[in-house]
Amino acid sequence: MSSSDPKTRPKPVTRPPAPVPPSSWAKRTGFKPKFSGETNASDSGQIALPPRSRENENQPDLEAGRARPVPPVVNGEQPVSEKGPAEKDQSVKKRREADGTNKGSSAAAANGHTVNNGAAPQPRQPTRRPSRNEDVVDVLPQNVDDEGFVGRHSHMKYELRDTPGLVPIGLYGFQHYLSMLGSLILIPLVIVPAMGGTYEDTANVVSTVLFVSGVTTLLHSFFGSRLPLIQGSSFVFLAPALAIINSPEFRGLNGNNFKHIMKELQGAIIIASAFQALLGYSGLMSLFLRLINPVVVAPTVAAVGLSFYSYGFPQVGNCLEIGAVQILLVIIFSLYLRKISVLGHRIFLIYAVPLGLVITWAAAFLLTEAGAYSYKGCDTNIPSSNIVSEHCRKHVSRMKHCRVDTSHAFKSSPWFRFPYPLQWGTPVFHWKMAIVMCVVSIIASVDSVGSYHASSLLVSSRPPTPGVVSRGIGLEGLSSILAGLWGTGTGSTTLTENVHTIAVTKMGSRRAVELGACVLIVLSLVGKVGGFIASIPEVMVAALLCFMWAMLAALGLSNLRYSEAGSSRNIIIVGLSLFFSLSIPAYFQQYGISPNSNLSVPSYFQPYIVTSHGPFRTKYEGVNYIMNTLLSLHMVIAFIVAVILDNTVPGSRQERGVYVWSESEAARREPAVVKDYGLPFRVGRIFRWVKWVGL
Repeated sequence: MSSSDPKTRPKPVTRPPAPVPPSSWAKRTGFKPKFSGETNASDSGQIALPPRSRENENQPDLEAGRARPVPPVVNGEQPVSEKGPAEKDQSVKKRREADGTNKGSSAAAANGHTVNNGAAPQPRQPTRRPSRNEDVVDVLPQNVDDEGFVGRHSHMKYELRDTPGLVPIGLYGFQHYLSMLGSLILIPLVIVPAMGGTYEDTANVVSTVLFVSGVTTLLHSFFGSRLPLIQGSSFVFLAPALAIINSPEFRGLNGNNFKHIMKELQGAIIIASAFQALLGYSGLMSLFLRLINPVVVAPTVAAVGLSFYSYGFPQVGNCLEIGAVQILLVIIFSLYLRKISVLGHRIFLIYAVPLGLVITWAAAFLLTEAGAYSYKGCDTNIPSSNIVSEHCRKHVSRMKHCRVDTSHAFKSSPWFRFPYPLQWGTPVFHWKMAIVMCVVSIIASVDSVGSYHASSLLVSSRPPTPGVVSRGIGLEGLSSILAGLWGTGTGSTTLTENVHTIAVTKMGSRRAVELGACVLIVLSLVGKVGGFIASIPEVMVAALLCFMWAMLAALGLSNLRYSEAGSSRNIIIVGLSLFFSLSIPAYFQQYGISPNSNLSVPSYFQPYIVTSHGPFRTKYEGVNYIMNTLLSLHMVIAFIVAVILDNTVPGSRQERGVYVWSESEAARREPAVVKDYGLPFRVGRIFRWVKWVGL
């Protein structure tokens, strides 16, 4: 035929690569995979976009008629194919085989492609180009897929559903909890002395906090968000708890002030927790998520850490040679020695807080035994008002704060003690305190939303759906009800430090967190453990809190990495939120106080007595209490300013860094996501009719 003649055959017309149409999700949202941080995470935990090579970016593939996909570069190296090194983690292979299909094959099946799951392998055709949805290598590369999400992160040692064995899980679980030691135990060491409790009361509350933290962590891991997040007493509840403790009605109490104030706190926490559970399980949280974005979460969480500046270093100054040394040690371990590894573990970065505590405590013990803080004729057990000698009055403060033998909590603590509900008595309910705690529970939910999103990018294949987030918030409300019944003094919520710990330890297995929670419950039954923790000197507690609160502020601001942090819009919103979160509460805290006024509380508790002298002075005392207390809390002001500005000032989704959550219908079709967030023991089938909670 004439058409077969090469001389007369028409020349093919070279056409540009056909653009790949975006998926339906991208069409609806206008998503561009440059925000929300669904990309690689470095060793320090920072999530950044992987570098792309421009020289091979848009090379046309003439056989497929489109642009040739360029594999992303992870940590400066090309991803390895399935037939790569033999030392690849076997747990990842087992988990991917259990999923029934990988991400590429499931996407191909959803688009009408045939997926061969038979036993006989099919020979690979060397001339065939893989389709767009099949460009997935077996080592889970750090590339953004069609839905705008990132694949699994190969930098993690163990991911969400990995179970490497009892010994590795036990070691990593112990490491995970030990690295968060400060967040778990320090709050009782602040609020119990403020309530007038003894060292024995402090030891009992510490044991209760450990017990409730273990129980609520197990509940959250099985029936909450199912992410490896430790639950515990959050710093979000510390400021309102101190405001309630320093209320005017509690100053003239006779008898056991500790139990009376604790029952008031229990009542407020129980009501606020019920409100938080209703917010989650009713599905209202799914609607509320539209208002919560990184520009809102960042200043709100940062304000929680910055609000305690009046307590931190003023307490350290009571014994500067002990407190300042501890702060310096923690800084040296966490910054200057952070890259030193021992047996593959960055022990100085992971254990900066416990190492600094142990070394400083040992030095203070040696100084105490050497007589550095002993003065002739002076006794720390004598009240300051009964000391006659001017010599002893001069040194009594130094003796109380620098010596490590002033606490008898360890000696007086029993070996076994079971924390039980209502151990302090029947809770007392007051509506004004309950309303304050209800507002604080909203702030705690905002904090948890940021933790859910950031941790899911590290350990899971997809972010959770809005229903899973609502389920997690609802369970946190139930967990706080348990905290109120047992009497921990604060609510139980997701600790913000989880994200930093997961990024540093590279441990994302929820089995490790669950095993660590069981160990925590066992330790809470040993009374000597609570007594030992209660024996930590106040100066060392304050020094640790200086570091923990600074970390909390930094972790809050780190949420801006999901948005365009250099945008003038975001810079102004965050700046205004932080400034007014410090300035407006200062106005309320200083209102009506003369410079020469003699206050009945220590100087570091003066910001929390605003209910007695605030600017709101209507004829309704309850309204005055609520308004003066709430507007004196830094995190409340930061949240109000940020949520109003971020949701009213125009800005694109990319600029705002709008959180991207998985869609329920798409999540149900992907086996890996169902196994990540689905409820165990077939509980999800019972609540399948509840469409607004879960997958």
